[in-house]
Amino acid sequence: MAATLEETMVSYEELADLEQEFDDVETEIIRQQYALSKPLYAKRAELVSKIPNFWPLVLEQAPMDIDEYIQPSDSAVLLSSLKSLSVRRFELDEDEKNGDPRSVAIRFEFAENEHFEDTVLEKKFWWRYSKDGFAGLVSEPVEIRWKKGKDLTDGLLGLVKAVYDEQMAKPKQEAKDERSKKVELTEKQKALKEKMENTGMGGVSFFAWFGYIGEYVTAEESKAAVEEEREERRKRKAGEEVAKKKDEDEDEEMEDDKEEDDDDEDDDLEIFPTGDQLAMAIADDLWPAALKYFIQAQEDDLSEGSHDWEDDEEDDEEEEEGTERPQKKQKACEHGCKH
Repeated sequence: MAATLEETMVSYEELADLEQEFDDVETEIIRQQYALSKPLYAKRAELVSKIPNFWPLVLEQAPMDIDEYIQPSDSAVLLSSLKSLSVRRFELDEDEKNGDPRSVAIRFEFAENEHFEDTVLEKKFWWRYSKDGFAGLVSEPVEIRWKKGKDLTDGLLGLVKAVYDEQMAKPKQEAKDERSKKVELTEKQKALKEKMENTGMGGVSFFAWFGYIGEYVTAEESKAAVEEEREERRKRKAGEEVAKKKDEDEDEEMEDDKEEDDDDEDDDLEIFPTGDQLAMAIADDLWPAALKYFIQAQEDDLSEGSHDWEDDEEDDEEEEEGTERPQKKQKACEHGCKH
């Protein structure tokens, strides 16, 4: 039987520190890659702006971890009205040395369409840390100016925006208490919860993604958590004693029992719980590989054209023989196009 970690000379803290060092390296790679590739993305943007329907064609080839969130009604808007898509590591644009390269802004530009007035929709995701160990993307709801009767989220996005604005207008601790169910839900929160319970959330619109929030962690809280973690790592590396955090022992005893319940509570008013995963799929896959997906779309079109040409030849041959060929059935894809 393998020895437990307690029986070795290696501590959990040492392993955690090493893991964090790997994370620091990966973050620095993103920082350097962004600086090196920025002029190339600018060149790509100039070229693809001359290609009609470039981004709709890219979206048609989107990988499953993106495509699964696009409903047929969303597809009708995205494929007919999307003019441009772009991703920025906006914290690096503001502070190249100290900004977190994992924070991203995803921008969609649209032509006039029947569903909303906006021509630009941009959603920002900040990479944040908290003292309880959380590290990930957080965001804030983006309002969409829907045309009358055309809201693809059926009011969900407007409700989550109203709840978020209400929370931000309150003192920080009061907002946190309400978020963690320590006090009764407000009327707006109740309305949102009821709407979610009455909505089939499994088929929620792609545009509900603009309502993703995630953890409530401010920039100040994140900065304090990072500084504290770095100081603890410095002390351990120097062989200095690191004092346990206040109430840490009690927290450890309760952590296992509370973890699952806390996760469920956090998602209760989240209309797009996997919004951070979708953002990462767009930023780390669809955006950098857009040319690959576009070429793939072209190859698919050529392949279909070849099949159509062969079918025409067969039709001609059968007409010459006086036989009638049954009409080929067309298969409709989930985006509504036919193959």
